[in-house]
Amino acid sequence: MEHIHSSTSLSEVHQSVETSGKSRWKKIFAFFGPAYLVSVGYMDPGNWATDLAGGSQYGYKLLWVLLMSNLMALLLQSLSARLGIVRGRDLAQANRETYPPVVNFILYVLAEIAIAATDLAEVLGMAIGIQLLTGLPLIWGVSLTVLDTFLLLILQRYGIRKMEGFIISLVAVVGASFLVELILVKPQMGEVVKGFIPSIPDNTALYIAIGIIGATVMPHNLYLHSALVQTRKIKRDDAGIKQAIKMNFLDSTIALNLAFLVNAAILILAAAVFFKSGRTDVAEIQDAHKLLDQLLGSKLAPILFAIALIAAGQSSTVTGTLAGQIVMEGYLRLRINPWLRRLITRLLAIIPALLTILIAGDDEVGALLVFSQVLLSLQLGFAIIPLIHFVSDKKTMGNFAISTTTKIFSWAVTILLVYLNMRMVFTEAFSYMSGTGNIWIDGLIITGCAGFVVLLLITIIHPLRRRYREDAAAGIHTTQVSLGNMEKPVYNRIAMALDFTNKDREVITNAIAHGNEHTQYILIHIVESASAKYFGHDSDDLETRRDQEQLDTYVALLKSRNINAKGVLGFRRRAREIARIVKEENADFLVLGGHGHKGFKDWLYGETANQVRHQVQVPVLVVQWYQDPKEK
Repeated sequence: MEHIHSSTSLSEVHQSVETSGKSRWKKIFAFFGPAYLVSVGYMDPGNWATDLAGGSQYGYKLLWVLLMSNLMALLLQSLSARLGIVRGRDLAQANRETYPPVVNFILYVLAEIAIAATDLAEVLGMAIGIQLLTGLPLIWGVSLTVLDTFLLLILQRYGIRKMEGFIISLVAVVGASFLVELILVKPQMGEVVKGFIPSIPDNTALYIAIGIIGATVMPHNLYLHSALVQTRKIKRDDAGIKQAIKMNFLDSTIALNLAFLVNAAILILAAAVFFKSGRTDVAEIQDAHKLLDQLLGSKLAPILFAIALIAAGQSSTVTGTLAGQIVMEGYLRLRINPWLRRLITRLLAIIPALLTILIAGDDEVGALLVFSQVLLSLQLGFAIIPLIHFVSDKKTMGNFAISTTTKIFSWAVTILLVYLNMRMVFTEAFSYMSGTGNIWIDGLIITGCAGFVVLLLITIIHPLRRRYREDAAAGIHTTQVSLGNMEKPVYNRIAMALDFTNKDREVITNAIAHGNEHTQYILIHIVESASAKYFGHDSDDLETRRDQEQLDTYVALLKSRNINAKGVLGFRRRAREIARIVKEENADFLVLGGHGHKGFKDWLYGETANQVRHQVQVPVLVVQWYQDPKEK
């Protein structure tokens, strides 16, 4: 775990995709990708229940709600992308620079809760999909989802483009599955078109419409999009920024329309199969899967339904973890190991799911899905309101601040979404209060609702009162910096880690370049034979003796050049042993090699350099090299 001082979002892939110097089509495709990662949040398992309920109860009549939700999402996601492109800040970083520390911490906690709630929906969706496809009990399906914890780590090692390719492949699986489903159900296109005429048949339809709209825009997607657009390397002049905004809007339009088509396909499927046959009670994913086989007489439809559910859950879980990394780094400037971050997020989702299944049974899983959407609704206003403030500010956005017309539409959408979400949350809260009869629980709920409203007012008013504090960016770039006398450091004891390959010369040369005539050099080599790993310092096998001879040869060669050197052998774990020897020898500088391995090789050969730098308290120089293609 470490505190970060870089002001870049997702620093390991920041500006890693080149967009200049290419043909027209290659340039366009270079910008495509971020919105597809965002779009999976709009077709995740949490949205399926509302789509199924709307289609089974009201046929095609609520299709217009999906379209309106999609247009709202497109507007807000384009604002998020604009913030990242113009200011080079993600939403979490911009919040940190604007709001007081206490408010920021609360916003951070709410964002983490929203991400955990999102992950809960993905866990349940994937577990249901696995159960529908294989018959595996839900409790085992939920447990199995912990295994995808390391999927993101594998994808990250291959770069952002490979990750985008993986997600797009999963989205394609979802889209293709529903395309085949629609061909099988053969909906009446005339009736489908009529569904885009706005109408609300009754109060229940209004409630479902609120659910569809409320669950459409997800808070974590706004954090995610503002960071992902920064993976593209663009020219920082007006023309370059304008082109990036235009290309990302095109990217968002295509990706979110694909998400709309998937959601529309689910609703049309429910309308054509369930509504037409009088089964207006279908709202659970499991019921829909079961009835598809009965009503269509096709084994293919339910199989494709389950496959699409698994693909939707898996793609959403990857992007949810990325959003978690962005939120933590942006608000707290804290970076933890990705696998630990992934594991914590997944456990926060799995534990409530397991407890619900164990205590209440499989029947309550649907209610848990609804609860996850309510938690998401609570957080939405705290992401949208700051976002509109930021992109409206001409001081920080310059010529790229949004127009008055866009501002009016944005605030109108925000008011509608916040109202609908507040209505849903408060309705749930007060209906629960009416049944408890416990004054303490009622008081707690009322206090929570009051705090919710107060925090909402703070997020609205604070940026208006103090349009970005002058000292807000002080933690990132101070305006007055003193670098002191800039005296050259003197190293008296320099350690170097050697692996007895032809690259040792580069490590030794770099180590000597940082010393002087009085410096003592400590040559370190770690013996890795089976005997050495078991017996440690008591090992006396052939490899240990040969390594000692090689180390003595290096020391003798250095001494022949009047360089003060000594050799030390270590045993067992490389990183831990190097750190131990550095400490015991009182070394004040360490030089070691970095092999530049990627992906599988990095796992195969280990990440010694990365591990060592976290375990020593002295400056570390990593001499990096890559294999010459001619040597392969």
